Amino acid sequence: MDSIALEGGFSDAPITAATAFRAAMNAMARPGKIEVLEGAMPPPPVSIAAGSLLLTLCDPETPVTLLGAADTKDMRDWLTFHTGAPFVAPEAAMFVLGTWADLTPVTRFAIGTPEYPDRSASLIVECEALIARGARLTGPGIETEAHLDLPEIDAFEVNRQLFPLGLDFFFTAGDRVAALPRTTVVEAG
Repeated sequence: MDSIALEGGFSDAPITAATAFRAAMNAMARPGKIEVLEGAMPPPPVSIAAGSLLLTLCDPETPVTLLGAADTKDMRDWLTFHTGAPFVAPEAAMFVLGTWADLTPVTRFAIGTPEYPDRSASLIVECEALIARGARLTGPGIETEAHLDLPEIDAFEVNRQLFPLGLDFFFTAGDRVAALPRTTVVEAG
């Protein structure tokens, strides 16, 4: 393992992890709201926000899949050193990181079971930018409506119809994060 894997973790782990966790949960509780999420410096091309999410939410019992440009030796070594998370096939992952093109079709990921809907995957979608316009979002955690530029609408409409099963999404760009839980209604903006 080289020095890249040893660097870039949370500098003051208890405080930074707590701050990152709060930002991630705020994003999930308020779909479409863009939050700052920082603290980690993962190997390129993974964003600060995506790396911070992985360090905050993963541990040795959290199976992960890295797809596309995120699936590098440096990133695998970094995540292993800082979290101990095991790497698994996409259909067995609890967290999956990649661009939208890498992640589609999303039907291959775990959506939970009727007995355990929480055993579904959360997808971390790396984006070029997060913009609060575009798709119209309504549902729990949104007072009237929110807007978020999404890569498509259809996949999120289908996902919502699966409730209480389904996928949860985090969108990351730089040090920004927004979330889209399975309870959110997504319509063209």
